[in-house]
Amino acid sequence: MKRLSRLRRHRAAGPILLVFALFTIGTTFQVASAVSNNATTAAERSATIEEGKQLFLKGCSSCHGLNAEGGAVAPSLIGVGAASVDFQVGTGRMPMADMSTQAMRKAVVYTPEEINALATYVASLADGPAVPTDEVLNYERDGSVAEGGELFRTNCAMCHNFAAQGGALTQGKYAPTLMGVEPKHIYEAMITGPQSMPVFSNKTITAEEKLSIIKWIKSTEAEPQLGGAALGRVGPVTEGLLVWTLGIGLLIGVAVWLAMKAR
Repeated sequence: MKRLSRLRRHRAAGPILLVFALFTIGTTFQVASAVSNNATTAAERSATIEEGKQLFLKGCSSCHGLNAEGGAVAPSLIGVGAASVDFQVGTGRMPMADMSTQAMRKAVVYTPEEINALATYVASLADGPAVPTDEVLNYERDGSVAEGGELFRTNCAMCHNFAAQGGALTQGKYAPTLMGVEPKHIYEAMITGPQSMPVFSNKTITAEEKLSIIKWIKSTEAEPQLGGAALGRVGPVTEGLLVWTLGIGLLIGVAVWLAMKAR
């Protein structure tokens, strides 16, 4: 006891106790803040999931089922992930009236907040590809135009055309043009494989290579049309067809005019 009493009267006892008290208070505050933030985040996520569920029941369940289990006209959404929902709804492909036709890009029905709620709800049903963040989509920093062009011609050009203008497929289907498509949606299409498109996992095309493809597409989109009308940028086929159509049409017109004049 005498030793403890001497330590309390030591000149350094006061500062040491003050530092210890401040450390204890700070640690307690950090732990309490973390617990509070986690509780708030969990509550916000639950609210977003509930909002998405209500939106799903109103706008999607008639085709995809009340529990997203799928039906006769629409597939199951369990396990497709948030990225698939963000792509389909964020490009206006969903909702659609006629599920027997290929979904095409059109005006978006839902707000970004509602799209996020729908994606969060579907993601809560089972694991799946997540929506890529802005950090992941930094193609200007991480992508290579030369590499992206080579990868696109190897993996994508047979459907989307070597200039990313889109093209026809079998059974009335088509690969849409990639001009004007947001980088996020291009990335999501590669990792989810919508409709006739295959899924390009990171084992097939790495995340960095996906960014290179996006960078090439955006550079192609920004190229000026120095020769005038692009005509789909499919090369001499459409150009030759246009010349033959106009040229032969003009020759026929001249021949008819000369025949009429000769009478």
